[in-house]
Amino acid sequence: MSESELAAHRLLIVPGGNSIAIGDNLSHDATTKIHDAVVNDGLHYLGICAGAFFGGYSIYNGLNLTDGVWFNFYADEFKGIHKAAVTLSFANDTTREMYWQDGPQLSGWGEIIAKYPDGVPAMVEGKSGKGWVILSGVHAEAPATWRTGMKFKTPVATDQAYAGTLITAALAGSSLPHF
Repeated sequence: MSESELAAHRLLIVPGGNSIAIGDNLSHDATTKIHDAVVNDGLHYLGICAGAFFGGYSIYNGLNLTDGVWFNFYADEFKGIHKAAVTLSFANDTTREMYWQDGPQLSGWGEIIAKYPDGVPAMVEGKSGKGWVILSGVHAEAPATWRTGMKFKTPVATDQAYAGTLITAALAGSSLPHF
């Protein structure tokens, strides 16, 4: 797609997976077109887990929608934990447990929507040029099958409803409550 074809859309959602594989399997020209469609033309972007890594600065052909800010893994990764139910704190004094699997912590860019238990950002939002960007280190959209073997206090339907909130806000370019 050309930059103008991308810009004709309102929202690009990049899901989880492997952010290195995502970047390495797109040409530099492709990521430049996506970056420019967001920054110059106002395409909105929602990055979930690997999509959040990919939306930031990365030597693996990332989009750099974050003005050079690179994201590291959430701390559980360095404890040998690769998936977990994590309790997120939201600005409206609520908490929700959401599915996390090797996702980033999102320090250094945007307004904080939700925080991990150690206080670092789990979800952020902000402008990137003319575009609106929401990044999530967790999977609010996770189906019940992903939760196998873990205990969650928050029902899957509640988390999935919040995934709808993220999509709606990203599509509209509207701000969510933030710290």
